[in-house]
Amino acid sequence: MADSMVASFWGPVTSTTELCEENYAHSSYIAEFYNTISNVPCVLLALIGLVNAFCQGFEKRFSVLHISNMILAIGSMIFHATLQLLLQQSDETPMVWEILLYMYVLYSPDWHYRSTMPTFLFLYGAAFAVVHFFARFQVVFKLHYVGLCLLCIPWMYKYYIQTKDVGAKRLAKLWVLTLTLGTLCWLVDRVFCKKLSHWYVNPQGHAWWHVLMGLNSYYANTFLMFCRAQQRGWEPRITHLLGFLPYVKVQKPEKRE
Repeated sequence: MADSMVASFWGPVTSTTELCEENYAHSSYIAEFYNTISNVPCVLLALIGLVNAFCQGFEKRFSVLHISNMILAIGSMIFHATLQLLLQQSDETPMVWEILLYMYVLYSPDWHYRSTMPTFLFLYGAAFAVVHFFARFQVVFKLHYVGLCLLCIPWMYKYYIQTKDVGAKRLAKLWVLTLTLGTLCWLVDRVFCKKLSHWYVNPQGHAWWHVLMGLNSYYANTFLMFCRAQQRGWEPRITHLLGFLPYVKVQKPEKRE
């Protein structure tokens, strides 16, 4: 819970976002301990996805997508560790950039004027970063982010109904499940913070939001990689790392001499 009078290694809290965790309860170097460390699984999942995409020769867009997941998680760690207004942008702006990347990955296979899409999305993302830096939207930022997310759902559903593989469909269902549970954790943490702060044990809803959204991004990326491999005739299949973490394995056709 933000308190502008609290001081620490980073100085007084200046962020505009108030979350339901006591500041500097565990360390004078970390403002929101659980909201900070809950981003670590997100970084690890994105790293696993990046290695898989690179080693199996997927297009660069998927490597960039995994890297953007890592940047978002690291930016979130920095913000929650410091609760500084300036560093709040390192959490919020990458959220928009990440969704713009998802839009590119989802829309680009069916986009006839392919050179226009990355140009437009890049300029849009850059313009948003500048405007958000000076205006520092709060409600508008959340509505804008939700709106961009909603634009991705029809194409995800399109890929879902086109895919016949049971394992790939399970990934899409896990994407929906983690998104739903994560949103619920975020809402409970925001709406019932005053009541939760009096509980003997704080359920740390925002920290669970981080973990679930890290899984959500990983499932989405893996599902989209599977669909792209199908489009390219790479005979993809879903297998599991250590018996539980799904990833895509492809069998590319041999090149004819």
